[in-house]
Amino acid sequence: MKRVIAFLLLVTSAPWSMAASEKLPLDSVYINLSDTASLQRGARLFVNYCLSCHSAAYMRYRRIGEDLGISEDLLKENLMFAGDKPGDLMKTTMPADYAKSWFGVVPPDLTLAARVRKPDWIYTYLRSFYLDEKSPSGWNNSLFQNVAMPHVLYGLQGNQRLVSKSSEEDGKPVFMLEQPGSMTPEEYDEAMRDLTNFLVYLGEPVKLDRYLIGVFVILFLAVLLVLSYLLKKEYWKELH
Repeated sequence: MKRVIAFLLLVTSAPWSMAASEKLPLDSVYINLSDTASLQRGARLFVNYCLSCHSAAYMRYRRIGEDLGISEDLLKENLMFAGDKPGDLMKTTMPADYAKSWFGVVPPDLTLAARVRKPDWIYTYLRSFYLDEKSPSGWNNSLFQNVAMPHVLYGLQGNQRLVSKSSEEDGKPVFMLEQPGSMTPEEYDEAMRDLTNFLVYLGEPVKLDRYLIGVFVILFLAVLLVLSYLLKKEYWKELH
């Protein structure tokens, strides 16, 4: 009997699971890890708006300073506000039990967020919050329905309403800006591009170095191939 009930639950829940996993159109974002200015702006946004709830517990402040060309004095002045030291990991000061009590879930660590969700998803998500009085936080997200996270960036973007879940042109949601924020829509999009860029850097700080090493490895293998071919011809010359 228990197996029958379990089977019926599985069957009836399948359409909901498929609907929840349905892929929505994503906005593409240009990622450039060599754009140091963008990464610096993204780091400041992350520290000011994300780090109060989310950690980046696999990254140290000093590493960011060294990679992004930020001096230790500027690092302390602009990116460190909780009495941390440059060698400390980027951990939130919010206790996990408090976070779970407030949001219903502990906010995830964001060090590898861009590798799990991909840049286009994060960029679209950050721009898809809208007012929703039925939500406990007063906010919802068209890409992640009923998300526990409130729209902490509303001061920059402003307050927008969801007009349509899917437009006829491209299938993307349509929003209406009710109250503007401190940034224009274009400035906010660029700021979210900077934040997404920084999250991609967090996920793999040595990505550009890996690309460079890959080029040298390919060049080495190409030279080795030529030398191996010439050596093969030299060996086989004595047999013919």
